[in-house]
Amino acid sequence: MPAKSKAQQRAAGAALAAKRGETSKSDLYGAAREMYDTMTEEELEDYAATDHDGLPEKKD
Repeated sequence: MPAKSKAQQRAAGAALAAKRGETSKSDLYGAAREMYDTMTEEELEDYAATDHDGLPEKKD
């Protein structure tokens, strides 16, 4: 399932980086922390790989 907004895509990217050990989990907050705790690495990859073009900044 692709991300529905740019903010959601960025949060997934941050959570994915933490899952992979590239950044610290303690650096995450808000949606990124929740995504880290509830989603698999594969799900995060799908969200993070969404193209920015045509996406709103925030989801309605």
